[in-house]
Amino acid sequence: MEDRERVVARMQEAVGPTAVITDREELRTYECDGLTGYRAVPSLAVLPETAEEVQAVVRICRDEGIPFVARGSGTGLSGGALPVEEGVLVVLARMRRILEVDIPNQRVVVEPGVVNAWVTEAVAPHGYYYAPDPSSQIVCSIGGNVAENSGGAHCLKYGFTTNHVTGLEVVFADGEMVQLGGKTAETPGYDLVGVLVGSEGTLGIVTKITLRIIRRPETVRTLLAAFPSTDEAGGAVSGIIAAGILPAAVEMMDALSRQAAEAAVHPGYPDAGGLLIVELDGPAVEVEHQFQSVQEICRENGAGEIRIAENDDERALIWRGRKAAFAAMGRISPDYFVQDGVIPRTALPQVLHKISAMGSERNLRVANVFHAGDGNLHPLVLYDGTVSGEAERAEELAGDILLVCLEHGGSITGEHGVGFDKKKYMPAMFTADDLDTMQLLRCAFDPRHLCNPGKVFPTPRLCGERPGPYREHPLQQAGIAEIF
Repeated sequence: MEDRERVVARMQEAVGPTAVITDREELRTYECDGLTGYRAVPSLAVLPETAEEVQAVVRICRDEGIPFVARGSGTGLSGGALPVEEGVLVVLARMRRILEVDIPNQRVVVEPGVVNAWVTEAVAPHGYYYAPDPSSQIVCSIGGNVAENSGGAHCLKYGFTTNHVTGLEVVFADGEMVQLGGKTAETPGYDLVGVLVGSEGTLGIVTKITLRIIRRPETVRTLLAAFPSTDEAGGAVSGIIAAGILPAAVEMMDALSRQAAEAAVHPGYPDAGGLLIVELDGPAVEVEHQFQSVQEICRENGAGEIRIAENDDERALIWRGRKAAFAAMGRISPDYFVQDGVIPRTALPQVLHKISAMGSERNLRVANVFHAGDGNLHPLVLYDGTVSGEAERAEELAGDILLVCLEHGGSITGEHGVGFDKKKYMPAMFTADDLDTMQLLRCAFDPRHLCNPGKVFPTPRLCGERPGPYREHPLQQAGIAEIF
């Protein structure tokens, strides 16, 4: 960073001296997100407390031609918040106010640093909750959820973050602050809120989010079914969906993930090759009827044991192991590589067999835990980083798993995002023309490529300009400044 001292002084003036971190050892706190395989130490980190301070920081970056990356809780699993070494990391952790709870309109307005679970806690006394529930919901931030379009166990029925965001306040790379959408369900014109959700921080920094909350269902019923293998469990999933039943959640765990969860949080899962968690919610009469059908389908597909949660405590126990599955892998392996791909539900048995075979070829174990209802796989490639070459083999296997997902008509990500980690696989899913078209959209928002550069796209793709001191965009020179 050229003239770092001047930039630091300007940042301190904008947000206060204590909100600017310059010491390299302190900056190492932010060198990676939840995907620890990629690390970079930023030139400095800034911790704004208001949207106006975010705007001031971005304007300094604009003037100085400095790239910047927004970071929330740092729980992402694709390297989406990986810093730029010569850039500024904008840490939004201090912006954690719930600004408004509007029960009559079923809306909550929050700052980006608000933790996912806090939204439900705020509205629970009124009989409402916030549906998107990533496994990290007790620590992940809403701003990060918006960036990655996070899902969770209940996305099968209730959708992803994009289905629950109606408005955004955004600071774009030119320093302008814009309000997109609001409390209404639909707004005329282009769906710019939809464009921003899932854009992985490459189009701007979100400083305020309007969320849709929903009323708690009348009844929730949860069961745990144990199968000889994931083949039989997968057959049960297909049978449930084919019967016209739309569960709130259908989650699957294989033997390795069950073993890890048991060692970590002791949920008391039965010893089985495949576990299925099925949850139904809605009107009591409908749920009870469908719940009986789900049990029958599980038995028809070889379930040896079915446990039914009779109260909230038993339901929480069933979910405890699933929610802890990623972190629990440390109980059975010193290191592991988290992957995230999507396949059609019907391809589940074939893909799992291929993953197992590929792991055996490389002498690596793969634990599988996934949102079985919508085919979102989370294979965890287990390895020992102290063994020469094993980390490289694990990363190679994780990439090959994504290619298998594509071969079966799937996607390279379901909810973790592309970030830094998966950008090299984008050409396997999209043509060059597809990627160029996406780049046109990115350039419309950030023509100088300052906002979270190096993410999503497989090669450095600029917009005809390189970062440098601020210059007017050609549209502004032509008098067409109001492009949003």
